[in-house]
Amino acid sequence: MGRPREHGEHTAAALLAAAERTIQASGPDALSIRGVATEVGSTTRAVYSLFGSKDGLITALGAHGFDLLRQGLEALPITDDPGADLIEAALMFRRYALEHPALFAISMQHKPPEAFAVGAEAGPPVRDSSDQVRAAANEALDLLKERVARLAEAQSLGDRTVNEATLQFHALCEGLASLELRGINPSGDWERLWRQAFRALVAGFVTEADHPTRTPA
Repeated sequence: MGRPREHGEHTAAALLAAAERTIQASGPDALSIRGVATEVGSTTRAVYSLFGSKDGLITALGAHGFDLLRQGLEALPITDDPGADLIEAALMFRRYALEHPALFAISMQHKPPEAFAVGAEAGPPVRDSSDQVRAAANEALDLLKERVARLAEAQSLGDRTVNEATLQFHALCEGLASLELRGINPSGDWERLWRQAFRALVAGFVTEADHPTRTPA
């Protein structure tokens, strides 16, 4: 019989939560192995056992951020209106960014890999090439693509592919979240702004061609 694990999922979740709070309160430079261990009443040995290093802990935070997005998508109901469902997915992304700004920064605000180029089949932006983060990111992306694909099935993507529309959707989510977290507030009602923006995006998807041929005057 193998030796039982000394530190399990409960300890890992507590350490991730403590690390997220530290980064949110004081920035990533304030994060330390000893600090998060002390906050949850554990030991540095627990952190090293579960995550390997400080970098491993940050990588786990990046994966955790994508796990939360996947769980948020899974919790959303699917109706007979794929456009409205996609707007609700965007508002879920907004709630995630507002409730977990540190995770948003770790998971999203960095250079994306080549795999998320237009037309690619894998991977939203991930923090690094870690298999752990990439797997979590791809799981969340797959669910989002399923939502976008419902528009394609309804002939509501125009000449866009599912990958192109997914990238455009993600870019608008990330851009609006970044602006809201920075406190740029043109209207005073951010939820209304998000709804307007994604209604316009979904309506624009229906356009048959980005550059229609003009009839000569």
